[in-house]
Amino acid sequence: MTDSTATGQLFVVSAPSGAGKTSLVKRLVAELPNIGLSISHTTRARRPGEEDGCDYYFVTKPQFQEMIAENAFLEYANVFGNYYGTARSQIEVSLNQGDDVILEIDWQGARQVRRAWQDVVSIFVLPPSLEALYERLHKRGQDDEAVIERRMQAAREEMSHYAEYDYVVINDDFETALSELKAIVLAHRLRLDRQQRRHRVLLDALLAGA
Repeated sequence: MTDSTATGQLFVVSAPSGAGKTSLVKRLVAELPNIGLSISHTTRARRPGEEDGCDYYFVTKPQFQEMIAENAFLEYANVFGNYYGTARSQIEVSLNQGDDVILEIDWQGARQVRRAWQDVVSIFVLPPSLEALYERLHKRGQDDEAVIERRMQAAREEMSHYAEYDYVVINDDFETALSELKAIVLAHRLRLDRQQRRHRVLLDALLAGA
């Protein structure tokens, strides 16, 4: 469970492929101070241009399995034969330093995090329509029609879990969706419990002699 003295907030953001989650989160992290994106551990091979500790922490399967045995992950999954996971220690360090952390994970990973972490804010990003989602996947130019159809089927399954989240953001207009994400983060920074921990000395001084 989370350290009650931590001043940072853990956020989980999920979305179907093509909804624009990654672009939104990148802009959010670039434009707000004291918030970062969690870096996952993975057993898959490093791709050209990827850096260890920047894109992923690349580990072997035995190393990953050892971390599982040590309960080192907040969440993990086996995807097409490769493991991906979020290390608990990495999250704890950032939060205890007062930084907010975002996890980009699917609904199954989000469930694991909610079970393992006491204070997590979850956000689901939805496309404005199935047609818009299909167009976005098609415009990527990365997949053929069969792959796009499989992604659409997976997206329907992913979207069926939106009601498990605290907030829903519709990414119709990118800037509007970004503003809504920022509003969620900023509102949680101003919660009473976080302000009390962050500004304990100031609050005590203001109320001295009251």
